Amino acid sequence: MELRIGHVVKSHGIKGEVVVEVTTDEPEVRFAVGEVLTGRQGRKEHELTIDTARVHQGRLLIKFKEVPDRTAADSLRGTKFIAAPLIDEDDDGFYDHELEGLRVLHDGTDIGVVTGVMHVPGRQILEVELDGGDNSGKEALIPFVHDIVPEVDLDAGCVVITPPDGLLEL
Repeated sequence: MELRIGHVVKSHGIKGEVVVEVTTDEPEVRFAVGEVLTGRQGRKEHELTIDTARVHQGRLLIKFKEVPDRTAADSLRGTKFIAAPLIDEDDDGFYDHELEGLRVLHDGTDIGVVTGVMHVPGRQILEVELDGGDNSGKEALIPFVHDIVPEVDLDAGCVVITPPDGLLEL
């Protein structure tokens, strides 16, 4: 399993730095000096070693050992960085890929499947494609908070929801 941990937005300056939009919870681990990143750009894949990394205006600026100047940095625009998930046995959170595809149960009834996870400031929202009845094929957005999603059972392949009245009404 591979996760997207960030992508190159553009070059920065003349010394070969790039602006990276980070999409990982642990940028200090993933983008540490000396780390070797796997980057994909279309069908091309390359490995890049982080020489320096610093925060600038809310984004990460990275200089790679293999990128000597702005021209080389410009050629990396759009490169997506991927990595294997970090395993932390003490972490009780979930990766998006673990939630996607889980069946959604409400009052013991299977009502749909998680198709995605939205990340908005301060919380996550499960995107659920409903099936059955008048709501078949429609999408519901369910806040991923313990009061509404009290149980996630990865082994059973499901999440149990207790939505407030009206949340599933479309």
